Amino acid sequence: MTQHSFHLHTSLGYQITMLARVIERRFEQRIAEYGLTRVTWCVLLAAGEEGLATPSEIADFIGIDRTATSRALRQMEAGGLVTRSSGPGDGRSIRVALTGPGQAALQAVLPIAQENAAHFEAKLSESELAQLRQAAAKLLQDEPRIVAKL
Repeated sequence: MTQHSFHLHTSLGYQITMLARVIERRFEQRIAEYGLTRVTWCVLLAAGEEGLATPSEIADFIGIDRTATSRALRQMEAGGLVTRSSGPGDGRSIRVALTGPGQAALQAVLPIAQENAAHFEAKLSESELAQLRQAAAKLLQDEPRIVAKL
């Protein structure tokens, strides 16, 4: 019986995880001066650029659970970046909106996000980037969507 070895550092899961961490760390270091984390940035993007207004829409867009979304929204409301108000109808639904400072933070960090993506994309040719996106989409195809519990 042959024993097959597993090499952590050459495994696809390890390499993709490490790449994601490097990309996220570089971005988070650059947005920390704005008092933002990757999650709070994603909330700003969801509400400001995508027009999403409910916590569940925002959670689905980001790919995090509702508890993490609520926690981020509470912090952001305390920081003056968003408002939460009762939606129409019975008042149980919550509507999220960016404040002036929230909109300003979104606009200030948008170029940083674009530059961070461009930094890594520039390391690949257009063909390699297209192949990577296609391969990632293929690997994710038919897999259940994972919701992060942050």
